[in-house]
Amino acid sequence: MKNIKVLGPGCSKCKTMFNNVQEAIKQMGIEAELTKVEDLEEMMKYNILTTPVLVIDEQIKVKGRVADVKEIKELLSI
Repeated sequence: MKNIKVLGPGCSKCKTMFNNVQEAIKQMGIEAELTKVEDLEEMMKYNILTTPVLVIDEQIKVKGRVADVKEIKELLSI
């Protein structure tokens, strides 16, 4: 099972990224634990400056931009 986190303060880009991840999981039919991280201290543990950030199995895959559903599916299939 994949562990996926979307880091961001709750801005529209962060919400879009979260929704895109949900859609990618649904389309792929995979089991995943999806978490939205809005706590600043928790986000700082990843040493990031720009959001949104997509973390898959504790590895930063995308930061500072919104990944589309197709790209997220590709990242999840690796």
